[in-house]
Amino acid sequence: MNAEQWRPRLAAGHWFSHLPGAFQHSLLAHARLRLLTAGQYLFKRGDPPCGLYAVLDGSLRISAVNEQGKEALLSLVESPYWFGEICLFDGLPRTHDACAVGPCKLLQVPQQALLDILDETPQYWRDLALLMSQKLRLSFIGLEQLSLMPASVRLAHRLLMIIEGYGDIEPSKRRLQLPQEDLAAMLSLSRQTTNALLKDLQAQGIVRLGYGEIEILDAQRLREAAHTSGC
Repeated sequence: MNAEQWRPRLAAGHWFSHLPGAFQHSLLAHARLRLLTAGQYLFKRGDPPCGLYAVLDGSLRISAVNEQGKEALLSLVESPYWFGEICLFDGLPRTHDACAVGPCKLLQVPQQALLDILDETPQYWRDLALLMSQKLRLSFIGLEQLSLMPASVRLAHRLLMIIEGYGDIEPSKRRLQLPQEDLAAMLSLSRQTTNALLKDLQAQGIVRLGYGEIEILDAQRLREAAHTSGC
């Protein structure tokens, strides 16, 4: 497989597009294509490190399930999102589950191949640290919002993060395959509260609700709603 064919799609993302050209080439040269069916797991909590991934088509749920079977849905990721880098730094098992929502296509750069690249060119570690630090920054923002922000702001901010690829792409009018119960789980809100907040955004012309999906009509106004203090 020639992964170079996926370069234009990956270049739509901020992280990959700002990598040194030689690092881009090395990642694609060692990448392999992974195809998942709906409901198939890419990896589960406790699995050994298996490398770095990029979503090409479809979406994945990143979640955790406790011993009682209750799921904590952390994020929904789509193209051109890169993930899996944490295990490169600590070599520890996966901390969460990654499961395909529908048919999904990904690139995988295997763990050992990537470590070999980093051994040969250690300065690339900084690029991977930037990938991880962006997610860490968003995690801190999420914790702050959970404690301080009203539910309406948290919901708008989460929708904005999803359409921005969690900080990696520019937002645009788009349709999210995101059931309301999944959005509620991400935000630790009830299904009823989530539905009421979404209907308010729909009344403002910011989103349009469909069966199992949310269409973003006005990304700028969604951004404004996500940065309202709620005071």
